Order: sequence, then structure tokens, then C-alpha cells
Amino acid sequence: MKKIVYTVALVVFIITAGCKKFIDVNNDPNRPIKVQEALMLAPAELVISHRVVSGAEGLAPILAQHYMQVVCLNQPTPNDGTFLLVNSQVDGDWTALYVKSMNNLKVLIETAKANGNYNYTGIAKILMAFSLATTTDWWGDVPYTEALKGGDDFTPAYDSQEDIYKTVQSLLDEGIADIAKNEGKVPGNDDNFYGGDMDKWRKLAYTLKARYYMHLTKAPGYTATAQADLALQALDKGMTSNNDDLKYTYPGGSGGEVQWYWSFDPVATLVLSSTFVDTLKVRNDPRLPVMVAKAKNTGQYNGRKIGTVDVGNLQDYSVPGDFYRSDDAPNYIVNYSEALFIKAEATLIKINAAAAQPFYTAAITSHMEKLGISTAASAPYFAARGTLTTANALQRIIEEKVIANFLSTENWNDWRRTGFPVLQKPSNALSDIPRRLLYPQSERNSNPQPQQSAKLTDRVWWDKQ
Repeated sequence: MKKIVYTVALVVFIITAGCKKFIDVNNDPNRPIKVQEALMLAPAELVISHRVVSGAEGLAPILAQHYMQVVCLNQPTPNDGTFLLVNSQVDGDWTALYVKSMNNLKVLIETAKANGNYNYTGIAKILMAFSLATTTDWWGDVPYTEALKGGDDFTPAYDSQEDIYKTVQSLLDEGIADIAKNEGKVPGNDDNFYGGDMDKWRKLAYTLKARYYMHLTKAPGYTATAQADLALQALDKGMTSNNDDLKYTYPGGSGGEVQWYWSFDPVATLVLSSTFVDTLKVRNDPRLPVMVAKAKNTGQYNGRKIGTVDVGNLQDYSVPGDFYRSDDAPNYIVNYSEALFIKAEATLIKINAAAAQPFYTAAITSHMEKLGISTAASAPYFAARGTLTTANALQRIIEEKVIANFLSTENWNDWRRTGFPVLQKPSNALSDIPRRLLYPQSERNSNPQPQQSAKLTDRVWWDKQ
């Protein structure tokens, strides 16, 4: 009897082992379940630059430019520039943030932590904070605590925007702490942002902390003075030069173009608006020839008027200059000029316009230098725009920050928060200037929540008068 049992057991073992080997044959080596951190970081960074920041996946980054009256469609109204929007148009942005950015960053964090590679966890947490902050700034209350669980929870509850902001700051603090451990592998060529320079990642984290502190200057239960103080403390360890810019440099050529190259491609019908172009012209801004290309038909700097009913010739209008739009142009995500403008605004709040003056001057100078504008060429501009007073300080700081943050959605956040630059509702607008995005239709279908009834003109939690 024992012999039979042993024989059966042996047969079962052989069958089991044989089945395991047979099953292993079906594992696709080209689609691995687990990969090293270096193979996850580079695609995660590309997603941030290409899909989240410049809209290859969706529409939100371009909508922000419409709402800030930087761009204009050469199409009949109503259109994006007159605030026509349906929920499904931002489905791709939600997917880019949750599926392609935050979900993969979560996997990177878990993998790197298990392997003791804390430089990677630090980077991933900083990028997670950036993605999460972008999400809440566009929509307000969003899922996070119960999100990113895959099939374990298809209907996560929404966190309040205040709680999301606390999480963003915690993620940045954790990222800084992980980098300070200096344990495990250090990224190299797989880090397309900073090439594994962990000091620059640390500076970025502190700069982002300052940015998000300043977002809450008018939030319920917060004071501008306290937030400015926190921002200044963070900036003491933040970016220190243009070399610290967070940017993604594209190789150019077929398939390697920066997304803004395609956004302003002739078939896209997107051009610069007269509001933006004329602002640079009226101020005699020496950055105009670098930031704006002359219209091909007229040889003039000519933006299209938002709300115009007729369709013109695309060649009659200006698009961004090659510095921002050439196929191999870098995509600026967070820059040193912004850090200086934050310091100027925070100092204005804490002290006065005179104290903010040197940071304001340095901020404009840093952007001029980046664009290759000489001191001699910029001198007349500083004479006209360079002096802050109690009456003009906040407006000038934000107006100049908008120029230095060209094509950044951060400008929309600043406008909602401060009211600057002053914008007028365009002709044929369907509503007042939007203050948030509609929730995606895909999310409304799969995970209905009370917050999803919000309109474009409803304010998010931190956007209070």
C-alpha cells in the first residue's frame, strides 16, 4: 500500500513539475512582469513631459493656454477659446495622469523600495507629487487614497483638495528624505531630466514645495503670510540657477519632436493669440523675436483675435518661435525663473515691494539670459517694467512670471489665485473665463461622484476671493 502511495506521489510531483515548466514556456520575455527601476524611470519622465505637461494624450495643457488667452484656434466659434468643452474631451488627460503617470510611478516606488534603491523612490515620489498636484489643480477633489489599486477598487472615493495638498507636501518630504539616505543605485542615462544629479532633484522638490505653498495663499483656513513664510523657507534649499531647470530635451526628427511642435503644426489650426502677441509688442519686450515667429505671409508678428467668427489663412498668424517649438526644443516643466518669481511674491507678502525688487529683477534676468537676450537689449525694458511699487508689485510679478512660464499651466493657477494678468472675456464666449476643468466623461461613467456636477466656472477649494 505504501509503495502505491509513494508511486502516486511521485507521479503527481512529476506532473506538477512538468506543468510548471510547460506553463513557464508561455511567459513572454518581451513583456516581463517585473523590470528594473532604470527601465521604468525613463518612460515615466517621458509621460510627464509629453502627455501630462504638453498634451499628447489629452487637451488640458492646451485648454489652459486658451483660458489664459495665449493661443487661438483658426476655426469658427464656438470653440475651445470661447469655452466650448464637453466632458469627454479631457478623458485622455485623466488617463495620462492616473494610468500612465501615477500608476507606473507607484510601481516604481514599490520596486525601488523593495530593492533598497532610494534615489529612485525619491525621484518617483517627487514626480508623483507633481502629477497629483496637477490633477487636483485641474479638477479639485480627486481620488488618491483609495485609487491606484487596479482591479481591487474600480470606484475609489474622492479625497478633498485640502487633503490632496497635504499628501503632495508629504510626498515631497518623503522624496527629499529618500534622496538624503543616499542608498542603492543612482540613476544615469535613464534619468532624462537630470542625468542622476540627485542634488538637482532635491532642489526641484523644495521648489515644488514653495509652488504648492503659494497656491494656498487664499485657501480657507490658510493665510498668505504663513504660506509665504513656508515658501521662502523651502526656496532657501530650492533652485539656484537656470541649470536647475526641470526640462525634457527632445532629439528631434521623425517621432522625436517636442509635442508643442505638433500642437502648432499647420494642420492643427492652433496659432498664438493677438492678446499674447500684442502684449509683447506694446511693451517692446526684447524677447518677442525669440518667443514668437513672424507670420509667413506678412512677415509681421501677428496673433489671431480670440472669438473671431471667420476662418483666416494660417500663414497670416504667428506661432511660437523655435526656442519653444522647433522639433528638438526642450520642454520646460519647472524653471528657475519661476522659483525667483515665487520668492519675489512671497517677499512682497512678508515685507514689501522694495524687498521683493531684487528677486523680481533676477527672475526677469534669468529668463532673458536663457533666451540669449543681451544686457544692452534688455536695459530699456527694465527701465519701463523693472521697478516695483506698492501699487503695481503683485500685478507686475505675475505678469512677468507668465512670460517666463510660457506654455505652462502654472500660469492658469496664478491667474485663478491672484486675478493677474488682467483678462477680458473674449468675443462670443459661452461663459466667464473657466476656473477648472470638467470631470472626464469616462470617470463619470465608471465612478460617479457628487463632485462631478461642477461647471467650468465653479471655483476649486483653494481658488477663493
